[in-house]
Amino acid sequence: MVSFKVSYSLSSHLFFIQPVVTVKVIIFQAKQFCLQINFNLNHACPSLFATLTGSLPLFPCHSFLSCTISFSLPLSIPPFLPLCPHPADIISTVEFNHTGELLATGDKGGRVVIFQREPESKTEPFSQGEYNVYSTFQSHEPEFDYLKSLEIEEKINKIRWLPQQNAAHFLLSTNDKTIKLWKVSERDKRPEGYNLKDEEGRIKDICTVTSLQVPVLKPMDLMVEVSPRRVFANAHTYHVNSISVNSDYETYMSADDLRINLWHLDITDRSFNIVDIKPANMEDLTEVITAAEFHPHHCNLFVYSSSKGTLRLCDMREAALCDKHSKLFEEPEDPSARSFFSEIISSVSDVKFSHSGRYLLTRDYLTAKVWDLNMESKPLETYQVHDYLRSKLCSLYENDCIFDKFECAWNGSDSVIMTGAYNNFFRMFDRNTKRDVTLEASRESSKPRAVLKPRRVCAAGGKRRKDDISVDSLDFTKKILHTAWHPTENIIAIAATNNLYIFQDKLNSEMH
Repeated sequence: MVSFKVSYSLSSHLFFIQPVVTVKVIIFQAKQFCLQINFNLNHACPSLFATLTGSLPLFPCHSFLSCTISFSLPLSIPPFLPLCPHPADIISTVEFNHTGELLATGDKGGRVVIFQREPESKTEPFSQGEYNVYSTFQSHEPEFDYLKSLEIEEKINKIRWLPQQNAAHFLLSTNDKTIKLWKVSERDKRPEGYNLKDEEGRIKDICTVTSLQVPVLKPMDLMVEVSPRRVFANAHTYHVNSISVNSDYETYMSADDLRINLWHLDITDRSFNIVDIKPANMEDLTEVITAAEFHPHHCNLFVYSSSKGTLRLCDMREAALCDKHSKLFEEPEDPSARSFFSEIISSVSDVKFSHSGRYLLTRDYLTAKVWDLNMESKPLETYQVHDYLRSKLCSLYENDCIFDKFECAWNGSDSVIMTGAYNNFFRMFDRNTKRDVTLEASRESSKPRAVLKPRRVCAAGGKRRKDDISVDSLDFTKKILHTAWHPTENIIAIAATNNLYIFQDKLNSEMH
């Protein structure tokens, strides 16, 4: 027998089921309810699932019911039912460091989890992309702006690594308002033999000290320490959507909806405003800043994108306030294709410089585009990510999915680009061969040595093959918004709601 405690709150209309030995808390709707219990007895035992259906009577408002339900696990295990992730566990950003040895993720709960690549895995052909948890820390806490009566979420919007200069690692993390610089270091020795402290750290009576000794370092278990070094606050009126470290390694910029600020990493009490698109009258506002990034090699150049689908390249040598851009990248609109949704789907959600600094990669709702810095009139390449959704824009607008912000990534040689889609699909485009593939991040595909099979989405009513999926069957709650590519190897990190998937390129694969 396995006992479960069931708590019911009328205000939330949710069940919280917590088995005696539980790994995950499962949440389901009240009244007609289904309980799914997921627990592991040990690592060698497969997960077991049990279901129970029934109904509850209505209770007076604000009442609370606590009871115990006991039942036996059935011999026949029902199929896996999807779990509802806690909102705080949803991953909101993914970023490799400059060597690819560390991978950081941030979530909506304000936590940062750092994964380290296993050194032994580099020589194993089938486990080169094996990463294990290195450190976890709380980066941001929820706050409240009493002056504006606004809640400030703890959600981590972006993480950016600084190039490693010594044994320690440094990274920047930001929520909507505050940017923090963190130091990540290791310690495997501790000092012992202090003259004025005993072994427990208490101060000795100076009268009892009869001789002087030199403190010595003794080995200890490896400990990873994460400490805040700088807090950059009170500089943004609107929500921060981007941070980017400059190639001079001394400065970085942060962008919100209307302004971009330039910071020095050693100065926290002031920043310089380098872009300000806020109009004198907010009724005249026609666009907002959606993303910004420094050039990878030229510390004076940066680019920012807007909700109108434009890119502006700015040179900080021209003026202190870059209110005039050096180059404007904009694709002419086809008047015959204009619709109610044109402006929404043309908004750029992400922009990335190529590693060479020659190209720009942008992502809007339906396409990914590659721009040449020497050609402003139109994109060099345009890739359709999920053009089959064009007929469903009305329903996507009603459920707010049309406002989802997908990110994009380059591979190390700038020859392949990657971006996410719905149904936990992600797309990869080879710029040289013009081949593309749709892959799925799922628990089945994450098994050891599993090979990702290409997926295909067919339009409603279209002819389907065996493994095809209809556009009407897509799950729009499963979306891959955040992706990252190892800087030198074909290892990718995919964030799918509260799951992080890491895939490595198969030897002699079709894409590479």
